[in-house]
Amino acid sequence: MQQDSGHRQKALVAIVDDERHILSSIRTALEAEGFNVRTYFNGVEALAGLAQEPADLVIIDIKMPHMDGIELLRQLRSKEILSPAIFLTSVEEELVEILAFEKGADDYITKPYSLDVLIQRVRTLLGRYQSHNNSNDSTRGMRVLFRGDLHLGLNGYRCFWKERRIDLTAVEFKALYALAVRPNAPRTRDYLLRTLSVDASVKDIDSLIKRIRRKFKESDENFDEISASYGIGYIWTSARDKGKKD
Repeated sequence: MQQDSGHRQKALVAIVDDERHILSSIRTALEAEGFNVRTYFNGVEALAGLAQEPADLVIIDIKMPHMDGIELLRQLRSKEILSPAIFLTSVEEELVEILAFEKGADDYITKPYSLDVLIQRVRTLLGRYQSHNNSNDSTRGMRVLFRGDLHLGLNGYRCFWKERRIDLTAVEFKALYALAVRPNAPRTRDYLLRTLSVDASVKDIDSLIKRIRRKFKESDENFDEISASYGIGYIWTSARDKGKKD
């Protein structure tokens, strides 16, 4: 994070979008909230700039000339630039959203959007990463997916539940990630099978989910975030979301 004249830390947020009026409006809103802001008009320009000085958080459009947002994020992650990333886009296709998360997105907001909501998402995501990086667990320094009490270290297959390490195989980790990356969205057994890219059958998915549940319950007997979506497959529902439904 950058320092201001009063020696108070200010987060640097980078915005990548080929629409100048969007860059201007987001920049104005973020600077009014005390953030430092840098803007880029396309993915190629952003990749060069962020490689020189990574931002604390990146807001990225998907449809851009020269290099789209998903390819930009893929290249940033390949260079171990792990800044949390929010996609802000007009693309509402589920497959594109899934691909965005698979390439390393932390959040996905579709246009039109509220600037107040965007700023709150930025604050929340920065807060989670700052809290995580100040902690003592062994996922520090990794890109982490946060889902309530679940922390997944994505470049190290590290899984923590309520700050306790859950030892998962690579296949178990990938299946858990496929569920947790889109909470409340049912995943079919066929989808999970394709995600895992293993030589197995859809029946094997049931056994796989049972093993994952058992490992979590050994750490926390009240764990019930993974549930069956009858006739479809499985779903990850956080405790907070369950509370909203009750």
